[in-house]
Amino acid sequence: MATISIEQIKSLREKTGVSMQSCKKALEEANGDENKAIDVLRKKGEAKAVERGERATGNGVVVSYIHSNNRMGAMVQLGCETDFVARGEGFQALAHDIAMHAAAMNPLYISPAEVSPELVEKEKEIWRSQLAKEGKPEKMWDKIMEGKEKKFREEISLLAQPFVKDPDTTIEKLIADAVLKLGENIKIVRFTRYAI
Repeated sequence: MATISIEQIKSLREKTGVSMQSCKKALEEANGDENKAIDVLRKKGEAKAVERGERATGNGVVVSYIHSNNRMGAMVQLGCETDFVARGEGFQALAHDIAMHAAAMNPLYISPAEVSPELVEKEKEIWRSQLAKEGKPEKMWDKIMEGKEKKFREEISLLAQPFVKDPDTTIEKLIADAVLKLGENIKIVRFTRYAI
């Protein structure tokens, strides 16, 4: 049986909103394969967030946040399935929190997958020269660069950033929790940040 890491469990939990224990069992049953583990959870009726994640988000709100110094702010379009949820206090509060986070943390993209290859390539040039200066053996560079790229993509992506009001959770997890609570698919459609 495959050894399951805490990172695998956390990743599955963020995608499904299911308890850590259930995620661990599903990963064990799927020999560490995340996609199979999601299927295991779906069969048991536990992966509600994943199932909802496939539904259309034609409703929602556009919310703005302006910092108290009036020198930065953000606008976020948060999508959901129904007007009923869009008008709800919980959904509006979530949209406001995401806008406040975007203003404070200055993400450049919604998700790590959206980060432009050109930007990553520019960073890789910098990392290569840093690794050369540090005298790291070239055979280790690929592995080191892989880790640096993953971290870089997460740091500049809204969904992967630790939530400014609670660094123990990410924006993605915040949304997954809201999906479970509100019973609808929720997704960030777009955002814009302004600063002086």
